Amino acid sequence: MSRRHDPERRQRIIDAAIRVVGEKGIAGLSHRTVAAEADVPLGSTTYHFATLDELLVAALRQANEGFAKVVAAHPALSAPDAALAPDADLPGELARVLGEWLGGDRTGVELEYELYLAALRRPALRPVAAEWAEGVGALLARRTDPVTARALVAVLDGICLQVLLTDTPYDEMYAREVLARVVPEPGTRDGRGPGSLPPAAAG
Repeated sequence: MSRRHDPERRQRIIDAAIRVVGEKGIAGLSHRTVAAEADVPLGSTTYHFATLDELLVAALRQANEGFAKVVAAHPALSAPDAALAPDADLPGELARVLGEWLGGDRTGVELEYELYLAALRRPALRPVAAEWAEGVGALLARRTDPVTARALVAVLDGICLQVLLTDTPYDEMYAREVLARVVPEPGTRDGRGPGSLPPAAAG
């Protein structure tokens, strides 16, 4: 079949790459294994993705949508007017959403992180990995200030890694307590309490 008559082939190749990584890990990914999984000629994979890094970038960008979609689907976290409710329990909401994500498709969660951590060895993936943090941070910035949003993303990331790498059950109350220590006190937007030093003095 001519390439121009198979517009879904590129997407099928990306989906196949994600399945290969899920079954065999990054080490098992090659143009040949992906072509076999997608049931397309080997030349199709190299036509759409000249290098494995290009294919991994596409796979990571798609996998990255997992947690971001969960956050975006939560009205209390992503609604444009959410910032108008400063008394809402942001740490509790985040802890609950994180629990929903980790308690869902565990294979998908592990796959998302496997591709995410592959950026440690593959510089081409780092900008895409950064997109994940920036995207979730932008959503959370609607509920707090940008610096606190970035800190929350870092904490969420760390909790996920602890659960995945140590096979420890997710503890929602612990997560809420840790996240609550990052969120600014009521009435502030920059995380500084009444006794904190101003930026100039703190620096």
